[in-house]
Amino acid sequence: MAADPSIRILVVDDYSTMIRILRNLLGQIGFSNVEEAKDGLEALTKLQSDKYSLVISDWNMQPLNGYELLTRVRGDSRLCEVPFIMITAESKTENVIAAKKAGVSGYIVKPFNAETLKTKINSLFEDIPITQRGLTAASA
Repeated sequence: MAADPSIRILVVDDYSTMIRILRNLLGQIGFSNVEEAKDGLEALTKLQSDKYSLVISDWNMQPLNGYELLTRVRGDSRLCEVPFIMITAESKTENVIAAKKAGVSGYIVKPFNAETLKTKINSLFEDIPITQRGLTAASA
């Protein structure tokens, strides 16, 4: 089942051009309910105060990088089930393994296109129980 295009997505990246690129790619595949955070700390604050159906985060950021954000999200009982996609230019095997062990839902290596992003997002929502798929803009 494809992801509901009205889900709330939090895009986390310290590079404003990458946020713009992700917004455009998400828009191309039908997602318009996109918010942003400039680093892991801002993202964590937003996640703790509001509900999101998906996090798409860069790995390399300061002061809290994407990996650290992921470990904090997975360690928080209120956030641990939120699908989390890590995006990075790093394709090192040890980074992929570390992210998997930390509970990442998906991993995308830059550069990528809209179709890659769409496939990754849809695959995440195929695995989510039907009772949790209803996190839309209205309910999230």
